[in-house]
Amino acid sequence: MKRLFQTPSIDWPYKYRAKQAVVHSPLLKHFYQAEITSGNTELGEMEFVAMDFETTGLNADKDEIITIGLVPFTLQRIYLNRAKHWTVRPRQKLDEESVIIHGITHSDIMGAPDLSEIIDDLLEQLTGKVIVVHFHKIEREFLDQAFKRRINEGIEFPIIDTMEIEAQIQKKITAGLWNRLKGKKKASLRLGQTRERYGLPSYHPHHALTDAIATAELMQAQIAHHYSLQHPVRLFWL
Repeated sequence: MKRLFQTPSIDWPYKYRAKQAVVHSPLLKHFYQAEITSGNTELGEMEFVAMDFETTGLNADKDEIITIGLVPFTLQRIYLNRAKHWTVRPRQKLDEESVIIHGITHSDIMGAPDLSEIIDDLLEQLTGKVIVVHFHKIEREFLDQAFKRRINEGIEFPIIDTMEIEAQIQKKITAGLWNRLKGKKKASLRLGQTRERYGLPSYHPHHALTDAIATAELMQAQIAHHYSLQHPVRLFWL
């Protein structure tokens, strides 16, 4: 099977070794020293961590993370007993429009820690893992910027994006002249609508932990329906 995406696959074990030599933060040195799986590892042999954020807005250059949800999982099981959820205090006021979306108010974050106070715990959960998200620009860019603001160094990690996987699936099933003549169009890539197509239950959106669980379930369904447990992770990671 060819790689799903046009971008070349990253050799993440090599990249981690290279990062060890250039980062200054002890936290990041420890993070990159941990063994990361080979790109040839089969999906069915791996444990992933699904991650989701709620943020003050959509611009990583100025907006910040306010909640983080993490849940470890394999393609056979989701480990809810090991799930994590944090509320953190942003360094800016909440935007009224974002409050309407995620329902997190000023009183919810008033006594919350700054993200710098939970970095140790967060990195412990992510160390050595491939992260699974739905729309990787949010989690990748926001976490990178959050680290730069707090420890003056960003962070990189392998990521699998269920939205990108679904985009490729939709591209394949709507391709060709016959499908165009039938008026077949690509379906929505939003998390809720995508889950519906796999018969997954509807969850209340915009809660970081619930959305992390929803993302883990979605990846399980995508692989079960369209791929196999034997496919190597390098075909999927970004």
